[in-house]
Amino acid sequence: MRVDREVTLPASPTGPAPQHIAVIMDGNNRWAKKKGVPGPVGHRAGADVVKPLMYACRDRGIKTLTLFAFSSENWQRPVPEVRALMALLSRYLRREIKELAADGVRIQFIGRRDRLSPRIAKLLEDSERATSHNTESTLVLALDYGGRWDVSEAAASLARDVAAGRLSADDIDETLLSSRMALADKPTPDLCIRTGGEWRLSNFLLWQFAYAELWFTDTLWPDFNVDELDVAIEHFRGRDRRYGARPKVESV
Repeated sequence: MRVDREVTLPASPTGPAPQHIAVIMDGNNRWAKKKGVPGPVGHRAGADVVKPLMYACRDRGIKTLTLFAFSSENWQRPVPEVRALMALLSRYLRREIKELAADGVRIQFIGRRDRLSPRIAKLLEDSERATSHNTESTLVLALDYGGRWDVSEAAASLARDVAAGRLSADDIDETLLSSRMALADKPTPDLCIRTGGEWRLSNFLLWQFAYAELWFTDTLWPDFNVDELDVAIEHFRGRDRRYGARPKVESV
């Protein structure tokens, strides 16, 4: 776990690049305040970072990019801000979906949909349908998502199957629980990046991050760029990922 100001990169990172990067995009409002502009301007500036980052990941062979766009807790923000965020999401998808589809990007969403407006929920469905044929890379947006909700939904799904006699409780294990959770059809995120200077996961992908490498940076999300993405990737490639085992040199 490192902060960008303290980073010392390995001289020659030799590990593989991550296959799935997940990002907690933090700092839009602070960026706007720093610039002396209204908060929605910061959110729009943050949205402009998404596409270049998506293409940079694709060009580096990273198949999946998952972005924490709106958490379960973000409903507690002022109503005008929530409305502005939903309007920004709507405009972004309407503006960008054709280009993303043409460029081989599949877009998917995780999280609750029952609390979204019918118009937004239909837009999500239309966006997923329009890009469902793409296999080159995937952009996942987490909307009204929380890691605790994800775990509880998966557990409830298994409990319903046990109650209906379709499953024995003795058959429940980590693999089966994982199969009922968001991102079950994706490789597990192996690198988590959080911008904005905070050092926490904020209820994002709590189950899936069990062995993810964590990269925290003070950079506010609208200022995050491909150069900093490359620094995070190089740091990841220099990590010795043992998953609880001993280093190979000690085990022989």
